[in-house]
Amino acid sequence: ELERGGTFCLAAAQSKYFDLGIETFPISPMALTVLNELLIEDPSPPLLLYQLNKTAQLETLNYQSCYMQRVFTHFPEILFIHRTYNPRGEVLYTFLVDGPRVPLDGHLSRAVYFTILAKEDAEGLAHMFQVFKKFNPAWERVCTILVDPYFLMLPTLTMEFPAAEVLLSAFHICKFLQGKFCQLALEQPVERLLLTALRSTMCSATAGNLRKLYTLLSTCIPPAQLPTLHSHWLLNDRIWLAHRWRSQAESSRYFQSLEVTTRLLSQFFGTTPAVEKGMSALLRYLQQNSGDKVSFNLGPSPPNHYTPLEGSPESPKVEQLVEARIQHSLNAICTGPAAQLCLGELAVVQKSMHLIGSGSEKVNIQILEDTHRVQPQPPASCSCYFNQAFHLPCRHILAMLSAHHQELQPDMLPAEWPAGCAPSLSDILGSTWSETLEKRLTVALLTEEVSQLLQHCSQEEFERRYSTLRELADSWIGPYEQVQL
Repeated sequence: ELERGGTFCLAAAQSKYFDLGIETFPISPMALTVLNELLIEDPSPPLLLYQLNKTAQLETLNYQSCYMQRVFTHFPEILFIHRTYNPRGEVLYTFLVDGPRVPLDGHLSRAVYFTILAKEDAEGLAHMFQVFKKFNPAWERVCTILVDPYFLMLPTLTMEFPAAEVLLSAFHICKFLQGKFCQLALEQPVERLLLTALRSTMCSATAGNLRKLYTLLSTCIPPAQLPTLHSHWLLNDRIWLAHRWRSQAESSRYFQSLEVTTRLLSQFFGTTPAVEKGMSALLRYLQQNSGDKVSFNLGPSPPNHYTPLEGSPESPKVEQLVEARIQHSLNAICTGPAAQLCLGELAVVQKSMHLIGSGSEKVNIQILEDTHRVQPQPPASCSCYFNQAFHLPCRHILAMLSAHHQELQPDMLPAEWPAGCAPSLSDILGSTWSETLEKRLTVALLTEEVSQLLQHCSQEEFERRYSTLRELADSWIGPYEQVQL
C-alpha cells in the first residue's frame, strides 16, 4: 500500500486511486494551480500524484497520461531511464520505451512516465518504482532496463525489477565519453579524431569496431587518465547486444532522437529552478506536440519484425513451465559445470529470444546478434562459437527447445559432458579451448561477412572490393598463385 501523509492527486481520478487502495487528499492551490489549469484540457484523467512539503511547495511528483500508459503497455520489454537535474539539484526521472518494435519518430513520444523525487536515495527510488508498478501491471514484462553510468542505486532497481537485466545504455556511454574527451583538454586534432571515431562506432557497434575504438583510446589518452574513461565498457558484449541489432541508419536516427529528447528535458526542467514551472512547460510541450502520437501503432496486435515459429506468443505461465523443464533437464543430464554454462545461455534466451524461420532440417535463430544455424537432429549442433568450442547446447539450441516445448535429451551431449564425468569447470575450459578452433571460427565469421557484403553491393562496388581483396591476397601469397576469393 502506498502511504505518504502529503500525497495529492487529481480529484477527477480519485475513484481510480480508491480502487487501488491509495488514500487521496484535497489539492493545495498554492503549488498546483498552474498544473491543474494545464491538465483540464486532458479528456481522460492522467495519473498525477503529488507530495507537498511543510511550506506547501511541490516535493514529489508522479505523472503519466493515459496515452503514455498505453504506450508502455504495448512496448514494455526494454525500459530506458534518463535523469535530468535542475539548478537546485532536484531530479526528474523520465522513463522511455526502447527496443526493436518502438518507432523513433516524434520527440518525447517514447516517454511513458515522469517522476520528481524528494530525495534520491534507496527509499525514494523504491517508492518511485512501487508507484510506477502499481499503475502499470505490464512492469512484469520488462526484460531489460537501460541506465546511465552514474546511476548507483542498482540494488534497489534489481530488487524492484528482479526479472529484468540492468545494463548501461549505449547512448549514455556515448555522452559520458564525449564529456570526458572535453574534460581532458586534449589537443584539438586528437579530440576531433576521438569524437569522429566515437560517432562512427556508435552507429556500427560491431565487436571489431568497438575493439578498434578501445585501442584508439589506449593510444591517444595518457595512461594516468585512461581509467577515468572506463573504456572496458566497450568490450562488454552484453551492453552492445542490446543496441547492435540496429542498422547504421537506424542507429544514427536513434542517437539523434535521444539527443533531441534529452535536450528538451534539459531545456524545460534542467534550466528552471521552480519545479512547477519546469513541469508545466514540459507538459504543455507534450500537449502541443500530441501529433507525434500518430507514429505509434497501438492496435491490439503489436507489430513484430520476426516470423514466429508456430502460433501466437505463449502465456507467461506456459513459458515459465517450459523454461523450468529445460532447467531441470540440464541439471539432471549434464555435469555441474556443463549445466552452469548452459544455464547462462538460457538466461539470455529468456530475455531476448526471437525465432526468425525454420526449414525441414535446420532452424534459423536470432537473439539480438548474428544469425546462426541449428542442426536439431541428435547430436544437436549450432554454428555459434559456444557450441563449436564446448559442444554444449547453446542459447540457439535452447531457444529451439523452448519454442518446441521440448527438453534436453542425453543424446544431445558428447561423451565428456553427461553427469558424473567432468571434474571441474576450470579443467573443462582448459581442455576444451583450442587456438586453432579460435582462428578457424574467426576466419569463418569474417569470410561470411565479406561474402555477404560482396553479394549485396552494386557491380561497380563489387569490382572495386574484389580488386582490393585480389591485391591483398597477392601481397600475402604472391601474384603467381591462384587464390580463390
